[in-house]
Amino acid sequence: MAVSVERKKEIIAKYGAHDRDSGRPEVQIAILTENINNLSQHFSQFKKDHHSRLGLLKMVGKRRRLLAYLKKKDINRYREIVKELNLRK
Repeated sequence: MAVSVERKKEIIAKYGAHDRDSGRPEVQIAILTENINNLSQHFSQFKKDHHSRLGLLKMVGKRRRLLAYLKKKDINRYREIVKELNLRK
């Protein structure tokens, strides 16, 4: 269910400033989005997995807070990440 190491490295390479830059909000948002999408597929098969659903809700909240932070700090970077990840905001 979690993002594989290879996929995480791809995301960091795409959104980070360098190959070990996992602290940028764009990288964190992209990784959370990948995790959220994987868990959404998981729930189509396991409808009663309420424990994982709680983790999903926490990830969605964290992504929302990171998006709000990025919007406050740099609106252009915010718009770019929302467009690239096809988020509704």
